[in-house]
Amino acid sequence: KWGGGFLDAAGFNDFAGSGIVHLAGATAALAAVILLGARKGKYTADGKVVAIPGANLPLATLGTFILWLGWFGFNGGSELKLSDVGEANAVALVFVNTNMAAAGGVVAALATARILFGKADLTMALNGALAGLVAITAEPLTPVPGLATLIGAVGGVLVVFSIITLDKLKLDDPVGAISVHGVVGMWGLLAVVLSNPDATLGAQLYGLAVIFVWVFATSIVTWLIIKLVMGIRVSEEEEYEGVDIGECGMEAYPEFTNK
Repeated sequence: KWGGGFLDAAGFNDFAGSGIVHLAGATAALAAVILLGARKGKYTADGKVVAIPGANLPLATLGTFILWLGWFGFNGGSELKLSDVGEANAVALVFVNTNMAAAGGVVAALATARILFGKADLTMALNGALAGLVAITAEPLTPVPGLATLIGAVGGVLVVFSIITLDKLKLDDPVGAISVHGVVGMWGLLAVVLSNPDATLGAQLYGLAVIFVWVFATSIVTWLIIKLVMGIRVSEEEEYEGVDIGECGMEAYPEFTNK
């Protein structure tokens, strides 16, 4: 809205960036994943998925909580001003809705994983929190807290099924970024119409399509140029040893290294 661009003129609404930040980043990542291909050993010859566990789940959990905290500034700051009581109340509501959406995403992802896998899954719960945050980012001001929780919860369910689906398609996304930021970013854009009377489904779909097509086209060209000029993949030896050795000359976790 700052520049009065053609999406704004079309009635597209994206308060803090479910589309222009998260969907855009995920679309660029999708282009990279398609060109890069899967990690060695991720999929068997008959198409089965081989789980590659994260190196440090406690650190991943800490990172998620840091992001959760930072999101208050991300969404609240997008109100752009705090000049009177009305603006202060608006920012406060953004804070509440941001937190409720994240909580809804965690609970929904945890429950979905429990139903599908028969046990809780920490990585799905963490991605559920981020999914809830991404989902509410397009419109954290107009929903009531209950609706914000529901929007986040839908994001939490979507992210679990999206991660599973991408694996079936052999699109190797190690941290679920395409699912969290792309699939749920789309949901966030569409969810705007649930609470914002100025938003229309047509305008939101139009903005979604423009962002995806533009970013994917420019990203695939950029990645292709980088691939041809300098390459985008480490050697097979570095991939098995770990890039810590190739880039830094040492192990990040020497206690787990086979001598």
